[in-house]
Parts: sequence; C-alpha cells; structure tokens
Amino acid sequence: MAGAVTDVTDNNFQAEVVESDVPVLVDFWAPWCGPCRRVSPVVEEIASERVGSLKVVKLNIDENQQTAIKFNVMSIPTLMLFKHGQVAKTVIGAYPKQRIERELEPALA
Repeated sequence: MAGAVTDVTDNNFQAEVVESDVPVLVDFWAPWCGPCRRVSPVVEEIASERVGSLKVVKLNIDENQQTAIKFNVMSIPTLMLFKHGQVAKTVIGAYPKQRIERELEPALA
C-alpha cells in the first residue's frame, strides 16, 4: 500500500530507520496514549503525501523500550525525523498537521 505507515521494533529499527536511504519519520507512541491517537491520522496523511521521499514508521514504546530509551523518549507522542541515520528533528506533543510539517520542513529540505 502506497504511503503506508509500518510498525518497527527494537529488532528491526537499525535496518528500517538508521540504515534507510530516505529520511524516516518515527512516531513513538503507545496504545493507552490519547494524544498519540490524535496525532496518528496526521502521521498517516504525511506518509501518503510524501511517498518516495519520506518513510514513516511507528514504534510502540511499551513493546520496544530499548529503542525509546536509546533515543531519550520521555513523553509521547514524540516524532523523530532521521536523516542519514541521525536524528534531524524532534517534535514532542500532539500538534495540528501544519505545525508538524512546519517543524519538519527545514530538516526535509
């Protein structure tokens, strides 16, 4: 499916995110998190609009604590944009799509 948001885990994070040839937006979330549920459709919209230029994945921090700890995710939702294996931008909190895109745009340019 084009623009699909896929799930990543501690086990495949390195291959799917850090070693990706294209920028990757990671949505750190948990099922019990209300704001995460609000930001999820926005993340899916961004994924479908940027097919080919941006990969979008979700990481459930309850099931994948090692990765969350490694990247100091203290509160969720946290969106991290990875470019060339490095964190290029972090957006913490549930914001409207325009705000998220505005935050990410400089790092995607």
